[in-house]
This record gives sequence, C-alpha cells and structure tokens, in this order.
Amino acid sequence: MKPSSAILPAPSCAGVYVHFPWCLAKCPYCDFVSYAAPPTDPAAIDHARYADAVLRELYARAPAFDGRRVQSIFFGGGTPSLWTPRELGRVIAGVRAELAVTGDVEVTVECNPTSLDEDKARALLDAGVGRLSIGVQSLRDERLAFLGRLHDASGAVAAVRAAMRAGMPRVSGDLIFGLPGQSAEEARDEATALADLGLAHLSCYQLTIESGTRFGELARRGRLPLADDGIVADAFLAIDEALTARGFGHYEISNYARPGEEARHNLGYWRGDEYLGLGCGAYGFARTGRGAEAGGVRWRNAVSPERYMGGVAPESTEPLDAQTLLRERIMLGLRRSEGLDLDCAARELQLGASPWTPERSRASAWLEQRRRIVRDGSRIAIPKAAWLWTDDTAARLF
Repeated sequence: MKPSSAILPAPSCAGVYVHFPWCLAKCPYCDFVSYAAPPTDPAAIDHARYADAVLRELYARAPAFDGRRVQSIFFGGGTPSLWTPRELGRVIAGVRAELAVTGDVEVTVECNPTSLDEDKARALLDAGVGRLSIGVQSLRDERLAFLGRLHDASGAVAAVRAAMRAGMPRVSGDLIFGLPGQSAEEARDEATALADLGLAHLSCYQLTIESGTRFGELARRGRLPLADDGIVADAFLAIDEALTARGFGHYEISNYARPGEEARHNLGYWRGDEYLGLGCGAYGFARTGRGAEAGGVRWRNAVSPERYMGGVAPESTEPLDAQTLLRERIMLGLRRSEGLDLDCAARELQLGASPWTPERSRASAWLEQRRRIVRDGSRIAIPKAAWLWTDDTAARLF
C-alpha cells in the first residue's frame, strides 16, 4: 500500500533512508533487520537486483513526496559498505533524479571496519557519498570480542584513517559504552581516543539488551554479564565532560559534534520530518490530510530480502493521528539538548487544540519541581544531568 499523496503543502523537509540488510555476521546485540551473507559467495548477495528493487520502490513512492526538499540520504543496515559502490551510486542517482534534492544534500553510508579501506572509501566518494559513519564500537580487543565484532581495535583505527586519507569530507565514529567490567574512566578514554583521531562527530551509545537478540536470550537465562547502572551513569557523564572539553557539542543524548557537523539525517527524525524508507525492512513516514484530518501514515517493508526483491507489498501500514504524532514529537524532541517547542509542534501538526492538557500541565509541573525538565514558555528541555531518565520523562508528558 502506497502512502496517500494528499499531504501537506510545501515547504517541508524530508530524508531518504535506504536499508541494506546483509552483514558478514549478526552481532549478538543487534535487533535490526540483518542477515549474515558472506560476500565471498557470489550467490550470497545480488547487488544489482537489490538496487533494482530499491529503485522500483523509489519510483512508486516518489509522488507522495512531491514538494518535499530532501536534505539527507542515509544508507543503513546491515552493512551498506558491503554494497558495491556502483550499485549504491545508482540508488543515489535515482533519488537525485526523482526527488527535489538540496544542493548540499548529506549522503551518509554506515560502514564496518571489515569492509572499509581507502579504495572503498574513495569509490563511495566518487559515487556521491559525502559522509561515513564507521561502526568502531570499541578500541579494546576484548570488548570487541564480547560484542561479536569481526574487527580488532587496530582495524577500527585503520578504517577511520583510511576514510580520511581518501578525502571523505565527513567521518563519524560509533562507540558502545556500558559494557560489563568497563569503568567510567575506560569508557571516557575510548571516546577521547576516537575523537583524537580527527573525527568531527561521535555517536556514543549505551549498550542496550533487546529481546529477540542473542544477548537478550542470554540475559533472560541469567547468563549475560551486565554493567552496574551507577557505573554506566558515571560513564555517560565522563564521556560528556571529556568531549565537551574538546569542543564537541552534546546536541543529542547519544551524539556529539563539532559546530556544523551534526548529523542532518538524524536531526530530521528528532524534528519529526517525513522520511522515505526504501529497502528490505525499512520504515517510512509521510504526512497526510489537512486541518481536522491532518495526520500521517507509517509503513514497513517486507523483512525478507527475497520477498522484498520479489515486489511484495509492505509488511504493515499504520495510520497516525495528530495526537499520536505529537507524542512522538515529545519522545524524540526531548532527546535533543534544545528540547522542543510544544506550541509550535501543535501548530505544525494542525492539532486544533492546545497541547497543554490539564494532565500534561500537571506532569510538566511535577517534572520541573524535580529538575527533570526546564520550561521556558512553551519550550521544554531536559537538563543534561537528567538525560538518563529521558524515556520516563517523555512518557510522563504523553
């Protein structure tokens, strides 16, 4: 089912997300749609056929995004750096041809160190990519082994340096903290060591245990070592202190950037922008209707690569009313250091009523009293010291 084309008038911003579902191995903490398929097996990944399927979907969905200004294209996974640059480049060219892409569009590809060297980085650059997000995850070999990663610390550093030597304009590194046996100081030192390689953007994520993963099953059976909550909180604060001292802005709970290097694609999610999701297992979101009928629709594509490439309709579609979209704005907007303006969000969503219901006003006062939020008129934000409780804070404001 294609999202309705009866959407709100321009100007409006949108992002494009393209999912590549294959990896060399499935990490034990990963709950994304991904499948282990060694690219050394010629039959394992049909690169051209997959690109053809993505382009078919793009052509079908593009009319629903007429008038949107596409500011970002993000290739996630899986491991998109396994995709041949030629086929990935075909998708970039297709997006540019079908949609209104801004001149400075941000094109990001997620990469694992095992599938990134200088030649690959240069080929991606030639294909139209301007930003790489490298899954370093740790700079300690024993922690990489615990996380099920295929690279070692030296391989991670080599991948970062290769991307820079290739002339890639923007390079980001991902890091996981909150690992068992890791002190706050060790987490801080890994983050600063990664920053000192010359990166202008870092994503520092706390390890979370998701159901349906190997770690989730081990935790359910009591066989997974877990980090102490207090040490994890100390690590969060230690990383923040060290990176901000180096000139990074802590602009979102898990993300740090030097001025001007913020990830535009992710900012679009946190602002509530529309996004065209393409590829196996991808989610997409488009606005629908006007006035009292304003809302949106979210879809998810088939999670099986074969079903997706065979043209199977989306796994699911979900209509979203304005109140649901407002709750999502709260949940995502409060992740940003600047928070969100609730009145502005309500006007944009054509809510038709004040967002400050009696229940929400009481919850806001309760949270302010406990310094869980700060409020300036209709703008609410979470102070950095209370970021660790963001999910609970947002839920109280629903």
